[in-house]
Amino acid sequence: MKIASVADVKAKFSGYLKASEQGPIVVTKNGKPVAMLLSVKDEEEIERLLLAHSPKFQSILEVAEKQIRDGKGLSHEDFWREVEAETPKAG
Repeated sequence: MKIASVADVKAKFSGYLKASEQGPIVVTKNGKPVAMLLSVKDEEEIERLLLAHSPKFQSILEVAEKQIRDGKGLSHEDFWREVEAETPKAG
């Protein structure tokens, strides 16, 4: 993992984009971390990163995990049965 100042990243942005393919770049301002530059390979990876940092999605996961702990979750089979029932049929 590399560390670079905002000024350095700004001056050499293309180089840091290329370097981020090898690992994250921590961007600092006045010596303190303020951002991270990450390379992404596809839109699915972007979606995973956005969901991982979404307070709303994290809240939904917490509720679902509590329901499972309380024995109120769906079995794997029931889940897919419901998904298939709600999926519009082509044609």
